[in-house]
Amino acid sequence: SSGINAEWPLRPGMGDHLWVSRWILSRIAEEFNVVISYDPKPIPGDWNGAGCHTNISTLAMREEGGLEKIYEAIELMGKKHEEHIHDYDPSGGEDNKRRLTGLHETASFEKFNFGVAHRGASIRIPRQVAADGKGYFEDRRPSSNADPYVVTDRIVRTICLGE
Repeated sequence: SSGINAEWPLRPGMGDHLWVSRWILSRIAEEFNVVISYDPKPIPGDWNGAGCHTNISTLAMREEGGLEKIYEAIELMGKKHEEHIHDYDPSGGEDNKRRLTGLHETASFEKFNFGVAHRGASIRIPRQVAADGKGYFEDRRPSSNADPYVVTDRIVRTICLGE
């Protein structure tokens, strides 16, 4: 959890679910005169804010020897860090500047890094994935107000299409 109440974890391939969930939440909020904010840091201060962490894998990453493929994908993503940051929030990265401070288990907006079980990294490889030698990795940079289709597009263009 990132420190925000009412988080709703969604799984890979669930972009439609995220948009419908946001719509349902907004409609319910209307009934109770409540305003919903998807802003990654709606209240300024010394806290981590909210992200839309994205789990990523390909078939090759989930097969034996997949950890090598994970590291290859992470290397590609590191080379496109600025492009990813731009696409990971609807304000071209400006929203994430307030959230990705390098403090409170967030990566730095300006610096790409990764690590095993490192919650303060841009990319986190779960400890079990490292132990198993295959699985997935988590991009912790997308903001809570990210468009899941834009995030997916940026990731696929980087790690699958080499763009």
